[in-house]
Amino acid sequence: MNHALTAENLSIGFAGRQVLEHVTFEVQEGEIFGLLGPSGAGKTTLIKILTGRLFQEDGHARLLGKDTEELGASEYGQIGVMMDDFGLYERMSAYDNLSFYAELYHVPKSRIDDILGRMGLYDARRRAVSKLSKGMRNRLSLARALMNHAKLLFLDEPTSGLDPVTTRDMHAVLTEQKKKGTTIFLTTHNMYEAQSLCDRVALLSGGRIIECGKPADICKKYNYLNRFQITLKNGNVVTLDNNSGSAIPIKEYLEQDAIETIHSTEPTLESVFIELTGKGLHSYE
Repeated sequence: MNHALTAENLSIGFAGRQVLEHVTFEVQEGEIFGLLGPSGAGKTTLIKILTGRLFQEDGHARLLGKDTEELGASEYGQIGVMMDDFGLYERMSAYDNLSFYAELYHVPKSRIDDILGRMGLYDARRRAVSKLSKGMRNRLSLARALMNHAKLLFLDEPTSGLDPVTTRDMHAVLTEQKKKGTTIFLTTHNMYEAQSLCDRVALLSGGRIIECGKPADICKKYNYLNRFQITLKNGNVVTLDNNSGSAIPIKEYLEQDAIETIHSTEPTLESVFIELTGKGLHSYE
């Protein structure tokens, strides 16, 4: 499978602090790749390097086959970037913001109303960006990133601070984009978002990639306990080993209609991250 993005031993520091250190990974075409780490871990800095807005001190990165230090109009015309309010003009309306980018990317303006409607912003299309809520601004930022039918999307914590309904809607849009073949590089500190959306994730801590792979595979790798936790209808909680020796008691509970819930105890990405680093995904470094 072809790689849409590769990073090899990327390193950079600011004011005596090493922000990224020997970061290496690859993103395959058509996948959603998640970079998971706490705020302040270096995720935004990495996106800036990968999109040619910042040059690393050491290492190499390639985007769509081109060295990121040599990106030109051809490459920029094939990517979309969503970072906070990056690229939004406060005094202009939602429609006029997208109209500006339609001209920049030579995209038919007939696309604007369609994409505003898909993002739930059609009724607010004439409203100035400064008058939009946090959720509406995020959706407009994503709409702008999608204007040029990008082959590769960079999304920096796209659902940070959003309500569950808006988050769900944005996840639906990203899933649609993946089905169309779009490659998505997503940074987040939201474990559920990474686990539900991403084909593969990399865990970033202290400027280093400490684990990388499919979310389910990473969780299985650190599943030392490998047990079932059963909550009975009488309120008791029973923990059993996940092996053939537990078959008889589970069968008996089922025959007695005694089980309220049953769960396996495999770790989450967040619990794995805490185990490896001693820090939560919502902590600051």
